[in-house]
Amino acid sequence: MKTRIHLLVLGLITTWFFTACAPYLNQPLQNSQARLGSESGMYEALTSLPEPQEKVVAAVYKFRDQTGQYRPTEVGASWSTAVTQGGTSILLRALEESGWYTTIEREGLSNLLNERKIIRSSRQAYNEQQGGEVDTALPPLLFAGVILEGGIISYDANTMTGGAGARYFGVGGSVQYRQDRVTVYLRAISTSTGRILRTVYTSRTVLSQKLDAGLFKFVSFQRLLEAETGFTYNEPTEIAVREAIEKAVHSLTIEGIREGLWNLKHPEEMNAPVIQQYVREAEINPNRDFLGRRRNQFERGRIAVGGSLGTFRYAGDYPNPLYQLSGEAHVQWQLSSFLSAGVEVGRGTLAGEGFYQEDFNYGLVNTVWRTFPQMRFSPHIRLSGGAISAQSQRRWLPKAVVGLGAEYLLNNTVGIQAGVQYHYVFSDELDQMAQGKFNDYFYSANVGINLYLGRRTR
Repeated sequence: MKTRIHLLVLGLITTWFFTACAPYLNQPLQNSQARLGSESGMYEALTSLPEPQEKVVAAVYKFRDQTGQYRPTEVGASWSTAVTQGGTSILLRALEESGWYTTIEREGLSNLLNERKIIRSSRQAYNEQQGGEVDTALPPLLFAGVILEGGIISYDANTMTGGAGARYFGVGGSVQYRQDRVTVYLRAISTSTGRILRTVYTSRTVLSQKLDAGLFKFVSFQRLLEAETGFTYNEPTEIAVREAIEKAVHSLTIEGIREGLWNLKHPEEMNAPVIQQYVREAEINPNRDFLGRRRNQFERGRIAVGGSLGTFRYAGDYPNPLYQLSGEAHVQWQLSSFLSAGVEVGRGTLAGEGFYQEDFNYGLVNTVWRTFPQMRFSPHIRLSGGAISAQSQRRWLPKAVVGLGAEYLLNNTVGIQAGVQYHYVFSDELDQMAQGKFNDYFYSANVGINLYLGRRTR
């Protein structure tokens, strides 16, 4: 009993250490002092742009939240907006930090004009009191060559959710996550012609995580041990919005350089790493989905031929089942990028230790559904129907197969696959013994190779 108690306590300590150390060591136990705000992941790329030949005078009247989205909540209603309403301030700072723009005040233009009126009237009143000549004129306002428009146009909550957990004899834990997405559009407009010079859009995900672990266990008679711990992490939405806006400014600046809208101080810096990295990103971006995964990265041929080796595990009327060698060959026709159909033939052995052993041949017609056909790694579901026959009997019995597996593509031609299957025989005489009211069945697992030939599928 003491050993069990020690093991439980040790398990609790281990669980606490791996799941909760970081939050416990960083608990807000006292008020913190004001500090400079943390920078986003785009700040370094934004501030490392090459120097401009001449800064662009840019005006921003309003960079608004156009989503109309309120903060998602699991209980009740929330009247708090999902994203910050200070997009203009974030954009103006990003423009300043880039080193490419001279920003002028336009959001609070009425306040600026009123203040200039106050200055002129004060100077005029002072001039009348002193009886002298005082210049009441103010320097003219700086005008913009480019107006920047756009806004935060989308906030999509719960674009991806998931989690996992396990509990065994009162000890367990779970983890959950949620991913949101914010999207920003930014365009540059020429003030002399009104022409839209360039439009860019960027997106950024917002991650939320929850992890908890607990123990609920009777360690002895009338002795109950209960403990729990955990933490939740919610990424600030403002940081995600700021990084998306900084990415938009970064993209707009480089697009303007590439199209000759504004020039570099040193033209040879067109090959600077920060520009070349953006060019590579822009080239592959059309083939990425909203989760950042590459689309059409791999395209399978119309015909796939291959084979596999594996094992059978008998589950019939004889006891003590054994794992025995099996093999198969197959041909598949791609009906679409997701769905294929084909035929397969194979041979394997079913055995129960000391009682039963028999070689079998089988043939199947199958369908395979792939979940991510254009990705290197794709899980799949296999449904098959056919017949199986014992080598000694030459009697064919119908069967159905359900399987789960995955394929890893080395390139567009060669793929490595693995899977597990459940074989249900519509008879209780597979092992030549009809006993009980259930039909015979068995399991299999295999690893194989596929060679894709012919025209590619999309």
